[in-house]
Amino acid sequence: MSNNVDMEKWKLFEEECRNCSKCGLRDNATNTVIYRGSLNAPLMVIGEAPGENEDLQGLPFVGRSGQLLQNLLQSFGFTDKDYHICNICKCRPPENRRPTPEEVKACKELLAKQFMFVKPKVILLCGATAYEAFFNPDKKPRMSEVRGKFVEKGGCSIMTTYHPAFLLRNPSSKVYMYDDVQLVVDKLKELGLFN
Repeated sequence: MSNNVDMEKWKLFEEECRNCSKCGLRDNATNTVIYRGSLNAPLMVIGEAPGENEDLQGLPFVGRSGQLLQNLLQSFGFTDKDYHICNICKCRPPENRRPTPEEVKACKELLAKQFMFVKPKVILLCGATAYEAFFNPDKKPRMSEVRGKFVEKGGCSIMTTYHPAFLLRNPSSKVYMYDDVQLVVDKLKELGLFN
């Protein structure tokens, strides 16, 4: 699958991300963390915000929770051409705290632009912050109630699952994320986008 991303425009988008000052997160961040994987991926995996390792390396999901996610994706046969991994917020919140609603709102415009470049057919939202940013629920979601179900929105199949950081603290729940990724694989195969 190829959507022929205009690399000149993408480079300008990366500069826009690095120069963003819509919230205070950039002030204390080492790097702006934009993505890893492919710009032509059928699957977009979206987390909350960079942590310490991500901030230092400038790549999303490279710490312990990222290793868990990576191992899971690889176990299903995904390679870096199959996914585009990013976060709702592109800069690390101090002490790895959860981003505030204002910080999420400030970064959503950039995420929307990123989405328009990648044009994924399936999105996997990791954790409650990502879910809330996409669906703006009236009350905080219970992950057990929203995970593992596809929601069709804007020509995309969107599923929510647990954040890998939660699974590091609650290893018995890993099976749920495994089940959710299996559903993502089935959806991609159904769409003819994954072998």
